[in-house]
Amino acid sequence: MRPETEGQLAELVRDAAAPLSIIGGGTRLWPGEGQGERLDMTGLAGVTLYEPEALTLVVRAGTALEDVRQVLAAEGQMLAFEPWGRQGSTIGGVAAANASGPRRVQAGAARDALIGVRFVNGQGDVVRNGGRVMKNVTGYDLVKLMAGSRGQLGALTEVSLRTAPIPPVAATLALADLDAAAAIPALASALGGPFDVSGAAWLPGHGALIRLEGLAASVKARVADLTARLSVFGTVSEGDPDAWSLLRPAALSHETWRIVCRPGEAATLLAHLPAPSSLDWGGALIHVDLPVDCFPELPPFSGHARRISGAEPLVVPAPDPITARLERDVKSRLDPRGIFAGAA
Repeated sequence: MRPETEGQLAELVRDAAAPLSIIGGGTRLWPGEGQGERLDMTGLAGVTLYEPEALTLVVRAGTALEDVRQVLAAEGQMLAFEPWGRQGSTIGGVAAANASGPRRVQAGAARDALIGVRFVNGQGDVVRNGGRVMKNVTGYDLVKLMAGSRGQLGALTEVSLRTAPIPPVAATLALADLDAAAAIPALASALGGPFDVSGAAWLPGHGALIRLEGLAASVKARVADLTARLSVFGTVSEGDPDAWSLLRPAALSHETWRIVCRPGEAATLLAHLPAPSSLDWGGALIHVDLPVDCFPELPPFSGHARRISGAEPLVVPAPDPITARLERDVKSRLDPRGIFAGAA
């Protein structure tokens, strides 16, 4: 099923008798997702409104992420949260997955740039800011709820986003000799200073990476000051600016796990894990590849670990009872028939 209009989508949802999986490019599916009948959203594509002077973009959810980037780049603008995307990735999938790249440490996540949504809920009603269905979910921030909902609550048809100017200058510093655990205090030092860091990560073969962006004179001064601060951790060199595009989970034969934690907890977690494939957000995001069914015992931490490749979904630890109840309540209000099987 590939609706071309919001009205067609609403009718398909109203008539659905079996679970549906909302699919854009299908590039962000996690284990257990995409099991329902495919609802192809790529027919709902195109820019609805773009006001560069107001830093505002309104775009249909099935629009390719690469097309959005090109439209913005023509005006010297970008999505500040820096979403990565494989070929075919859509902007609706970005919003539904709350997909956020290295610049999250400075600019926030996708949900922070999302300022409006339109979607079709599980009853086939079109929900929009100020629309008639809003009264049924009083007390919920629909924009924030849909960001990261992964197709569980409704089918996004249109998103409104805040854009940002492309920085004129960028510089990447590297501490190439640091392993993942040793990189964490260096990243924390960079993020904790007055340097306006727009990326703090670690990659095998690259070491710790710190990015600074802005006007040329400002970047030059901050690079000098930050280099002096980081020298206590090792030799600071010029890093590869293309390395930032590598901060995404690779498709490997092992199971890939995505661990979200407080940066201060990362070193303790790494002591119980094999070498990670990457660290991002100053250590708050860890990707690690493990043999099948060999997830190690971890000490208590504030976030969660999720299997993002392999056959079966698994989250460690499981959601606490209060969180699980709230999730069920929201799901029952927006999708009372359980039509949406989830996807991204």
